[in-house]
Amino acid sequence: MFKSVASFFSLYLAILLLQSGAGLFNTYIGLRLTAGSVSEVWVGALIAAYYAGLVCGARIGHKVIIRVGHIRAYGAAAAVATATVLALALVDNLWVWLAFRFVAGIGMVTQFMVIESWLNEQTENHLRGRIFAFYMVFSGAGTVSGQLSLTLFPHLDYQPLVFVAICMSLCLVPIALTGRVHPAIQKPAPIYIKYYLARVPMSLLVFFVAGNINGAFYGLAPVYGAQVGMTNSETAVYLAVAVAAGLASQWPMGWLADRVNRAGLIRINALMLLLLTLPLWGWWHFPFWALLLFSAAYGILQFTLYPLGAAFANDNVDPERRVGLSAMLLMVYGVGACLGPLFVGLLMRHIDTGMFYAFVSCCALVLVAFVRPRKVTGAHLSQDAPTNFVPMPDSLQASPVVAELDPRVDVQSDISRDPILEQTDGETPQASEVPADGSIAAGLETQSR
Repeated sequence: MFKSVASFFSLYLAILLLQSGAGLFNTYIGLRLTAGSVSEVWVGALIAAYYAGLVCGARIGHKVIIRVGHIRAYGAAAAVATATVLALALVDNLWVWLAFRFVAGIGMVTQFMVIESWLNEQTENHLRGRIFAFYMVFSGAGTVSGQLSLTLFPHLDYQPLVFVAICMSLCLVPIALTGRVHPAIQKPAPIYIKYYLARVPMSLLVFFVAGNINGAFYGLAPVYGAQVGMTNSETAVYLAVAVAAGLASQWPMGWLADRVNRAGLIRINALMLLLLTLPLWGWWHFPFWALLLFSAAYGILQFTLYPLGAAFANDNVDPERRVGLSAMLLMVYGVGACLGPLFVGLLMRHIDTGMFYAFVSCCALVLVAFVRPRKVTGAHLSQDAPTNFVPMPDSLQASPVVAELDPRVDVQSDISRDPILEQTDGETPQASEVPADGSIAAGLETQSR
């Protein structure tokens, strides 16, 4: 185990530093704008622009890597992302900030792609699960440490921005000095939307809802903390507790998910999330220690929706098309992560602070209503289902390349890049099986466990 970590230590260190900067920045920007009486809508828009950059930047980053190589692409992307952070100290125009955050998203997803493709290319299949688990641990630890580092800065001036820039500059060092061989260039898998709509409509709904919830959390949870009376340090701890609890709960949730009906588990998870968030609508005021308990429970339920949905989806897609599945899931998740912060910002601006958790409650209610075990028919059950639960990153702080680190994926036999043809007798059900209206709702009756 330690040998595996040591062999990729430079890459793990790079993701730790990168996520530390990102974790601090997301918390800082919400608190700073709230202190300046900036509308919650702008806070949500800034995080939405960042996620839009992550989604759109995957293809751009891939082209840059092909043209100049991994290390040069990583160095250029890190320089651009660092510059966008420092530029915020010079420009006060929020429209310009939106553009900076979009560009930062493109730069950072390129950095993620370089690190993940390096891990994937030089990982043997029997070590894939272990390498992925350590990647997630270092990534999550970076997010938590970044949020906690805000407690080092008593004032919301430009010092936290400088610290973020330092982290994002230092993440260049492990990559620039690594002695590892360059990875091969990987082709992005195309997304055959109709095929996956027909196969995994419930899972796509779970990912869309999880994207809305997680995007709103990273954008508006700091605003919620400030508006209910927390200090900056308390808000940082409040957020870090949620992320740490979500990270720690991945493995026990995985043990449970491999032994019970996954559609039922997702529904129970959503129901518990609904009940947990009801008291936080603003009806009662809780002391800080009670809010920390709520935050821990919330993190467990929120950050396990993503991997539960991924496991459920993998059960219903043939093994040789799982790289394409992951690309589809990330796209749907990214769309949700862009919309969630915008909706929550509007609700908090025009109604009340408690609308942050009211929105989460509504999202959970959607899952309770539409994800039902009785709708599972078994028509598209994969030959190796149920697949093993795999801990997954909690957000789009990962590129489509990370799909190939998933131990459920055999990258040597995956045919996701091949066109999907019409179904013939004895073959895997194909895109022609999409319901006539092409809607997710029509397909919800057909997804298997």
